[in-house]
Amino acid sequence: MSSAEWADGASRAPGPPGFDLDHAGLKAWLQEDDPARLELLWMEADRVRKARVGDAVHLRGLIEVSSHCVRHCLYCGLRAPTVELERFRMEADEILACAQEAHRLGYGSVVLQAGEDPGLTKAFITEVVRAIKGDTPLAVTLSLGERDDEELREWKAAGADRYLLRFETTDPVLYRRIHPNLPGVPSDRFAQLQRMRTMGYEIGTGVMVGIPGQTWDTLASDILRFREFDMDMIGVGPFLPSPRTPLGGQGVAAFLAAPSDQVPNDELTTLKAVALTRLVCPDSNIPSTTALATLDQARGRELGLLRGANVVMPNVTPVHYRIRYEIYPGKACVNETAEACQDCLDGRIRSLGRSLGKGPGGRSSRAM
Repeated sequence: MSSAEWADGASRAPGPPGFDLDHAGLKAWLQEDDPARLELLWMEADRVRKARVGDAVHLRGLIEVSSHCVRHCLYCGLRAPTVELERFRMEADEILACAQEAHRLGYGSVVLQAGEDPGLTKAFITEVVRAIKGDTPLAVTLSLGERDDEELREWKAAGADRYLLRFETTDPVLYRRIHPNLPGVPSDRFAQLQRMRTMGYEIGTGVMVGIPGQTWDTLASDILRFREFDMDMIGVGPFLPSPRTPLGGQGVAAFLAAPSDQVPNDELTTLKAVALTRLVCPDSNIPSTTALATLDQARGRELGLLRGANVVMPNVTPVHYRIRYEIYPGKACVNETAEACQDCLDGRIRSLGRSLGKGPGGRSSRAM
């Protein structure tokens, strides 16, 4: 099935009146700096969010199950060449305990996230998924990188509901520069997303805003690709590199686009991308990301929710593991317990006049 065949009528519909959402229109909005015009964008994104997915903010408990990774991505602190990192891999009973805590706190789903770790075998993840589904009513999302179809099918049969795989950028040249392939291991994230949809997964993806070498044209194309693939969940966050990586130091200058073309990795541009994503994918679940909260710990998460987002992913990983899962430094809430994080989020969400979502919070226009 082609990606075009997936797109439903809502995804193909034109944008709201006054909002051109073709490539040129998206590029113009991404570069808009008039506060009055931007206020129109914020209002429209919030209106569409309210009309299409409601006021409930769904909480997805994040469990960082392993910091091992075989990949050499040029910005991530978990990359294989990082030797000073104290790696970990959680045991099955530890992961189940985190899921049980998420359920106790009232969350409707959990996300098992890791580096691309062959130590998380097909049998191990199958065991974990079955245990969570057998012991709780939670929806289970996997975010374990590029995996083969045999693994993906078995995990779906075990009860996994969703899979998150960020394509990061639609520019294939830029993708290869920052995500070098392992020898003999092809990489095609779009193909995996397509296959997972046919397997019955809800699929999630996302991009980073401000990747060195990312242009305004590329970012506009990224947002259009969300619509083309009719993504169920879309994460848009700022590019935040680890200082231990090639893109986290002085070497980054060699990757940057021309000054007039290089997308900044700032809060404003990220929020514009979130708002435009809501307009082109009105029924999708869109998180206000931890990276956005890291960039602006005072108001970043709330601003994301006011610009079209309807999901937050609080961390339920035990703190002694969480501080070792350092994909970038200064990650928001890294030292908070799951319960403290829940109390904080509850207050922040209610201060916006929003409510906490109940149940698994699946795609509103597609049955689980």
